[in-house]
This record gives sequence, structure tokens and C-alpha cells, in this order.
Amino acid sequence: MKNLFYALLVMLAVASCREDELVAMSDTQDTGASPAPSEIVGMYVLCEGNMGTNKASVDYLDLSGQDGTVKYHRNIFPERNPSEVKELGDVGNDLKIYGSRLWMTINCSNMVVVATADSCKKIAKIDIPNCRYLAFYGGFAYVSSYVGPVAVGTNVQRGRVYKVDTLTFEKVDSVTVGYQPDEIAVLDGKLYVANSGGYLLDSSERTVSSIDLASFEVDGSVDVAPNLHRLRADRHGRLWATSRGDYWGTPSRLYVLERGQDGLMALADSVDVPVSDLCIVGDSLYYIGVEWSYETNSNKMSSGIIDIRDCSVAASPLSASAEFGDVTLPYGIIVNPIGGDFYVMDAKDYLSSGKLNHFLPDGTFDWGVWTGDIPGHAAFLFK
Repeated sequence: MKNLFYALLVMLAVASCREDELVAMSDTQDTGASPAPSEIVGMYVLCEGNMGTNKASVDYLDLSGQDGTVKYHRNIFPERNPSEVKELGDVGNDLKIYGSRLWMTINCSNMVVVATADSCKKIAKIDIPNCRYLAFYGGFAYVSSYVGPVAVGTNVQRGRVYKVDTLTFEKVDSVTVGYQPDEIAVLDGKLYVANSGGYLLDSSERTVSSIDLASFEVDGSVDVAPNLHRLRADRHGRLWATSRGDYWGTPSRLYVLERGQDGLMALADSVDVPVSDLCIVGDSLYYIGVEWSYETNSNKMSSGIIDIRDCSVAASPLSASAEFGDVTLPYGIIVNPIGGDFYVMDAKDYLSSGKLNHFLPDGTFDWGVWTGDIPGHAAFLFK
């Protein structure tokens, strides 16, 4: 009996050692920058990770100044959640903060992960197939979903938008929309959905669906362009939608939707620029774009600022920055709504570490740090 007791103690000690070994500490890099006093204390960055590698990760930029300088922490999820599986999942697709919670869609792992916004400690996991993007309104999270598995072909099913209670984390409803819905936006009591048709072999899906939030039923759609992706609402009651085009004859472009005299949303204008990602602050729409050039057989990068009041395009401060020319594949952009400085996420080769580049409001390069694989989504943490 005594021998059995000692054997159990040894087994527990070994198990404890193994558990300690599984705790992966985050990698910290000092940017050397001095923090500016602000309501913003940090920024989360979701790195997608190449599909099939199970390498989605979340980084954190500490802007609080508690340590005297701005520090960047890579891959914080395993450190903050030592009892969880080390890897966050397969393809991080969206990240947003709602209230005191951090929400992340992990696309090919078919789940939404919810964590505390102040510490990134996991609270819940919600199973949603092929989940894509998030929006929030009235105590509910809305999640766009391709529903079906990752598979290209014409025999695919329509997507859905799921409604999730943000207190119980329970799925309470869902509604069918177009094929392969991507970004979603709430505006005036309605939820709008950019249907991409990304798995179709043609350009038959071109619509933005409209969902009445009171009844949670689709009440209309707008024909826009093929392969829609981004969808953002501005403060003037309009929607800005991006199209990836068909990668051949139809180019990537930006479209404006607004209400007509009948009260229905309709296509109102377009801007002849390729847009990969955008960020609206006030009346300024900052964008970055990557478009394949058949003339040079390479990617052509662009950036600019659009006055959303009249759709006029001004040169981006980045155009004068030599460091922006060193960006390989600009994949995401986020603008500080208080200070006007901004961050460009560089996916590099889609296979290895990306980079986060910080620019001052005038486009002057400030600093850059290495991130996880394919950084593409970011959210500021406020006090």
C-alpha cells in the first residue's frame, strides 16, 4: 500500500512537470517608442496562419506605457491560457472587442473563441461552421458563415448569419443569405451582408443582403459586383463595399451604397481604386490595395485616403514613405481614431512571420516588429 502511495506521488510529480513544460511564454519585443497618453491602452492583432497549419495566433501591442516604452508581445494566447491547447486554431479570420470581451473567428476550426479583453483569458468557444466575420448590436453577436466545408465548385450551399447571445454565448437564431458571406455591418436597425461567392466558379454572386434585425429575416438584396469582401458603414448612413473582382477582366473596386427615396439601400457610386482593406475615421477612409499586374507580372500596391463626403481620392501619406515600398503584401490597416497614426500589417509570403509597421499621421515610418504568420485583423483596447 505504501509503495502504491509513493508511485502515485511520482506520477503526479511527472504530470505536473509535463504540464509546466507545455506553458509557452509569449515573445516580447521592445519597439523603442515612447507611449503617448491616450484612452487607448493596447491593440490586439490576429494572425491568420496559413490554412492547414493550425497556426492562428493573437499578438498584443502594449500602449499603456507601464514599462516606459511600447512593447509588442507575440503569441500571447498559450501563455494566458496554459490549460488550453497551445495552438489557437486553423485560420484566424476576424477579431473584434465588444464590451469587456474579445471575440475571434477561427475559420477552418469552425469556432468562435471569446476571451477577456483585458487579459485574453478564454471564456467560451462557440461552434459555428466555416465562420467568417463578426458584428455586434443590442447584446448580440452576429457571425457570417459559409456553412459548408472549404471546397471550390458550383455545387455549394448558401451561407448563413448566426445570432449569438453575448451573455450566455448560446446561438439563438440563424438566417440564410447569399453564397459565401464575408463582412457584415449594422446600420439603422438592419444587418447588411457582403456575399462573396468565393467558392463558385463563375461571377454569379454579386449581392449585399439586407436583414431586418427585429424579425431577423432577409428583407432585400442589392446587386453590386462579383466577389464582394469588405463592408463598412459610415456616419452618414452609407455602406462601403469592396469587390475583389474576378482576378482577370473585372478589377477590384470600391462601391458606395445609400438609401434612395424609397428608403431602400441601392448602389450609388464607385471609386476606381483596388481595395484590400480599409478603415474609416471621421470623414476619411484609409485604404490599402494589392492588385495583380499582368504587365509587370507582379503585385501592384496602392494606398490612399478617400473623403467619404464626395468620394474624392487624395494621395496617402504612405506614398512618400520609402518604408511602405518595403512592405511586401499589405494585408490590413487600422487607424488610431484619437491620434491619427496608423498601422499596416504585412503578410510577407503568407508562409512565415509577418510584420506590423507603425506610421505617424504624416506617413513617416516610426517602427516595425515581426508578428505571427499573416497578420490581418486588429482592434484597439480602450481604458
